Amino acid sequence: MKSKRSLFAVPYVVWMALFVVAPIIMVVIYAFTTADFSLTGENFTGMGTYLSIFVRSFQLAIVATLVCLLIGYPLAYVMAREGPGFQRMATVLIMLPMWVNFLLRTYSWMAILENNGLLNQFFDAIGLFDLINSVFGTNIEYFRMIRTQGAVVLGMVYNYLPFMVLPIYSVIVKLDRSLLEAAQDLGANTAGVFRRVIFPLSLPGILSGVTMVFVPSVSTFAISRLLGGGTHMMLGDLIELQFLGGAYNPHLGSAIALVMMIIVVICMWVMNRFGEGEEQAVVL
Repeated sequence: MKSKRSLFAVPYVVWMALFVVAPIIMVVIYAFTTADFSLTGENFTGMGTYLSIFVRSFQLAIVATLVCLLIGYPLAYVMAREGPGFQRMATVLIMLPMWVNFLLRTYSWMAILENNGLLNQFFDAIGLFDLINSVFGTNIEYFRMIRTQGAVVLGMVYNYLPFMVLPIYSVIVKLDRSLLEAAQDLGANTAGVFRRVIFPLSLPGILSGVTMVFVPSVSTFAISRLLGGGTHMMLGDLIELQFLGGAYNPHLGSAIALVMMIIVVICMWVMNRFGEGEEQAVVL
């Protein structure tokens, strides 16, 4: 009987071997070889040239993750405290953008943020530019919002915010109400209940949300290319350039991808260790 059940795992094992393990092995092989597949470490030693891109990628990913957390946690908390009807409606509204293609959502922000886009047209229609020009003596015709780091962060937050809200909401909504009542009976006020009970117990959801936002943010390339205009290159753009661009060097691209994977895994391990310690330190 047990052997028959194990047969159901065969498709999963084959899938993992072909589409997860094999690509990782190929990345490792390419990272440590040259074009003629001789062993080398030059792919890593020459990576210092792109240090600024590494720093920019992690900076923007951290900013986007923090913004998603600052927006997502209060939203998830409010959803969890409301009734089932509100929770269903809020969940649908949060998930609604996810039903539209990722690129289409990003292109829509291009139409909004362009120099002659919807937002600048609105500001012009209400006379904001005329007011600023008359007060400060300037000649502003539009606000430059596209092709900036702010636009890249905005695109990340818009696309990945549901990945922060839903894990936190799923944890908070399942909290045992008796714990909250016990804390109140022991004299804790609303702020104390949140600080000592709700927030520590919601750390697993926070860590899941941080992971689900940070990982795709640090490796994104479509958002940075479309909203950043190619002037704010990130790791995903750099890797794509090595595989598909004029600088074609899949071995260097594999080395960059391998380093990025290692850094991300280390960051996730540190956050998970921190979360385990915090969760065990809950004191009523």
